[in-house]
Amino acid sequence: MEDRLRSNRNKLNAARAVLGAMALTVAACAGIGSGGSLPARASFSDYRSETLSQLQARRHFQLADKAAELAWNGPGEWLPALSRAGTKPEKGILLIHGLGDSPWSFHDLARQLAAQGFLVRTVLLPGHGTRPEDLLDVTLEDWQRVVREQAEVLRRDVGQVYLGGFSTGANLALEYAYAHPDVAGLVLFSPAFQSNSRYDWLTPLIGWIRPWLLEPDGRRPMQNAVRYMTVPTNGFAQFYRSSRAARLRLEQGAYDKPVFMAVAQHDSVLDTRYLLTVFQDRFTHPASRLIWYGQRPETTADSGRVLVRGDTLPQLRISQFSHMGLLFSPANPLYGEQGRLRICWNGQDELATRACERGEAVWYSDWGYREAGKVHARLTFNPYFSWQGEVIAGVFAGADLRAGDRAPETQRMTRDDNGSSPQAM
Repeated sequence: MEDRLRSNRNKLNAARAVLGAMALTVAACAGIGSGGSLPARASFSDYRSETLSQLQARRHFQLADKAAELAWNGPGEWLPALSRAGTKPEKGILLIHGLGDSPWSFHDLARQLAAQGFLVRTVLLPGHGTRPEDLLDVTLEDWQRVVREQAEVLRRDVGQVYLGGFSTGANLALEYAYAHPDVAGLVLFSPAFQSNSRYDWLTPLIGWIRPWLLEPDGRRPMQNAVRYMTVPTNGFAQFYRSSRAARLRLEQGAYDKPVFMAVAQHDSVLDTRYLLTVFQDRFTHPASRLIWYGQRPETTADSGRVLVRGDTLPQLRISQFSHMGLLFSPANPLYGEQGRLRICWNGQDELATRACERGEAVWYSDWGYREAGKVHARLTFNPYFSWQGEVIAGVFAGADLRAGDRAPETQRMTRDDNGSSPQAM
């Protein structure tokens, strides 16, 4: 009997090992290569029209104004400032949203970048913008295909191609850029290269057994006008696969094009210490900059390229910055200081959640933060947004720098929206 039990245990362990190896192999093979891509659609306009038609047919609308919701969730395009009709823009950037989000993530950033001379386009990743259930069967390869197609379309339409992304979208942007050396630079917000969960690797294995980590129960919100609030297990599985694929690229060596990166120290989703290390070790261009929203790290090997901003701002009732808040201006009509959408489902007890939903005065934080005597909604805007845009402009203004060169002083001397100077590490 003991021999039989030992044999069964060995078989079970072997099966687990095989499943684990299969998951890693799939992730490793999921990279966007420079060849074998599907034919791109004829134009961005065609892609946008087709996507809006799909949204119209499948979206679970949250507001009475369906036309506005379609526009918020569909792909968008912003022409560069002072562009001339009939001339090809010098540079363009493709922006890729994160898991459960939509192109609304770039509503404010797109305008900033267009003012800096970029032709700006956003994509909608498959499974998004309609209803959370549409993420049950989507794959990383579906997302990669859209990035590949629209990057090719953009390449035909501009002189230089840049990519940008938020969270999962940053993973997709990074992977594509490693495979395509002509990409001129990256803009990365809360890049999800590594989560802070020790068990994210399990999600590709359990999705078919447990479709939802938290079964929809009618109490938790499923979605709002521009993002999903609940995501099926398969969505997290593809998030993990994109993270794994990004790390495999980073392990290949340094990325020497200019990179702008923004991270909140207290991000409830990501391993931010890993991100700090990656920036210093892998993003080697002298003009690259990381904005670190939080406390000054105790040690860093990079004294000039990391800018620190405090993320506790009592005057604005902000306890800490959040994963998603870096992207939005305080004036954003949905997520700004006076925005229409308040995210009260924020990892608090039911009493605090209900108080938030009643419109009582709140503080702002990332998911899960609690402090006695305070009700916290999600922080969905960035008080430093204008200054952050200046830093982005400085990164690409210094694109011609070489190792050992010094970046433009404007990045260190500009003042933020609250009138204080940035701290260079």
